Amino acid sequence: MNDGSSWPVDKLSALRLGRRIVAEVPASRPGRQAFVDVRPKKSHPDAQAQGEGWVRSDAERSFHLEHWEYDRARIDGFDYDIGAVLIGSAAATDESELTTVLNAWGVRPDLFVHPWESEDPK
Repeated sequence: MNDGSSWPVDKLSALRLGRRIVAEVPASRPGRQAFVDVRPKKSHPDAQAQGEGWVRSDAERSFHLEHWEYDRARIDGFDYDIGAVLIGSAAATDESELTTVLNAWGVRPDLFVHPWESEDPK
C-alpha cells in the first residue's frame, strides 16, 4: 500500500532531469494559499548538455526548497508577490536529504505535481 511517502516515478524523473516540482500545502489562514517548491540545482554538465540540445539526468543532484504563502486574491495576477511570505527555505544535498527535509515540513512526496498542474504563481 502506498502511503504517499515514496516518490512517484514521474516526479522523481523530473527532479533527476533538473525540473522544478511544486506541492500545494495548507495555508496559515483563510484567504491565503501556500506552496512548497523543489528546484534541482543545475551544474556545468547540465549547461553543456543543454547547449548540445539534450537534458541530462542526474540521480546525484542537490536541491533548493522554498515554502511560500500568498494572498489568494492576488495569486492569478502580475503582483502575486505583494503580501507573499517566505515561510521556510532549505537546501538538500541529495534525494535522501530532500525526503528528510520534506518529512520535517510534513509534506509527502506524492503531493507534488508539475508547476503547470498547480496554481503556484511562479
